[in-house]
Amino acid sequence: MATESRFPDIFIDEDPQKALEALDEGLQGDSNNAEWFCQRAYAHILLKSYSCAVDDAKKAQQLTPSLPLAFMRTGIAEYHLNHYKSAHAAFTQGQQLDVSDTSFEIWIKRCEEMMGEQTQIGSDNGTPAVPPVKHDWYQTESQVIVTVMAKNVPKDGVCVNFMEKELSATIQLASGENYSLDLHLLFPIVPQQSNFKILTTKVEFKLKKTDAMRWEKLEGEGQESNIKHFDPNQYPSSHSACNWDKVMVDLGEEEKTEKLEGDAALNKLFQQIYCDGTDEVKRAMNKSFMESGGTVLSTNWVDVGKRKVEMNPPEDVEFKKY
Repeated sequence: MATESRFPDIFIDEDPQKALEALDEGLQGDSNNAEWFCQRAYAHILLKSYSCAVDDAKKAQQLTPSLPLAFMRTGIAEYHLNHYKSAHAAFTQGQQLDVSDTSFEIWIKRCEEMMGEQTQIGSDNGTPAVPPVKHDWYQTESQVIVTVMAKNVPKDGVCVNFMEKELSATIQLASGENYSLDLHLLFPIVPQQSNFKILTTKVEFKLKKTDAMRWEKLEGEGQESNIKHFDPNQYPSSHSACNWDKVMVDLGEEEKTEKLEGDAALNKLFQQIYCDGTDEVKRAMNKSFMESGGTVLSTNWVDVGKRKVEMNPPEDVEFKKY
């Protein structure tokens, strides 16, 4: 059995840095507490210190080899380090210890998908093939938006140069490779008012148009005689017309509801929860969410503060335990 946790009344989700400091202090007095190492690994994951999380989770494995949570923490941290084989091995061992926890199977499938992308073998030299990176674009009355479909790009992994009729960017992919994007634009843009944003599944470049005109294509040489000024209520296409205001609303909603994974999804969830809640509401939500494996979210501190919240997933719905 795992050592009983005596962690102080601090919720890791609410303030992972503060929790990490308390756990550091606690482990100085009890360096054989496997659950504390698991909790500190979780704090490291929330703080994106994945290498430290791996070290703590593996220490917990050594102390208590029968603790499934230690293998879950190891797998999640290795996954975010792009060590998919190591993550797969950790999740597989954890699943053998707790076959009832379906989250192991979910993570195992994710690892297998990522390993499949990485291990496509060239017919001649056996070099893993780099998954192709695609880019697309659309436009509004005032902007041209270029989207590069690249997952898990580091925060400092984009180097971009906006010029009057060119966009030049280098993107560091999760695989460690660099992807170069060089576009010779159809019409001029305003470099000083152009910018980019890194999202979980893509990188967006927003180019400020110098004139409110419709671009027939993204690249090439624009001709003055072909200029068509933009109608904000109707976006022309070769097939049909649609309400561009509705398209922009839909795109905004899509970005808001973008499906995040792992610690990013957890952080986004808690940001939304904390938005209007009191301190007691936040404490209740954190405790119920943590103890139930994400299947219960209560705002009643009077209730959940007195008991351990049991897992209660909806019927026919798989839960994810972090």
